[in-house]
Amino acid sequence: MNMQQTLVIIKPDGLKKSLTGNILTRLSEAKLRIVGAKVVRVSRELAERHYAHLKERPFFEEVLKYICGELYGEQYHRVLALIYEGDDAIDKVRKLAGSTNPEIAEPTSIRGQYGRLTSAGLFENVLHCSSNEEEAEREIKLWFEPDEIVDAIYAVTQAEIKSKKTVWM
Repeated sequence: MNMQQTLVIIKPDGLKKSLTGNILTRLSEAKLRIVGAKVVRVSRELAERHYAHLKERPFFEEVLKYICGELYGEQYHRVLALIYEGDDAIDKVRKLAGSTNPEIAEPTSIRGQYGRLTSAGLFENVLHCSSNEEEAEREIKLWFEPDEIVDAIYAVTQAEIKSKKTVWM
């Protein structure tokens, strides 16, 4: 048994096309547990950190606009971020998701069914999923705070942080 966690992000095009339910239903086929979930307004800083490995690529700026929702209008400046956990979670999710390029993805995969290649050459592939355990840990720690995850999946420590925070009035 290989217990793993993986980050899944339903991207702005997935939200715009009202595919959240369809994607979650397909992901449920993997028989994994959701241990974290939240809607996130993606800042440019978060997008740059998430896609740091693509910084030197010519399409980097378009990828940032895509994940930040800038291509879809103000109401789609968000994503749904989830953490799935279970036996071989990474491979199970990646198999269901299909190839990053929706044009070559298996037609029965999530990206094969719902993704598209735009005329500008951008892959609108409706979701992101971690590709290996190291990437999953880096991404989960980037997108989630320890208190936002229902099970302790990585080592944590207590820290006193003095900063401004938005609170309910």
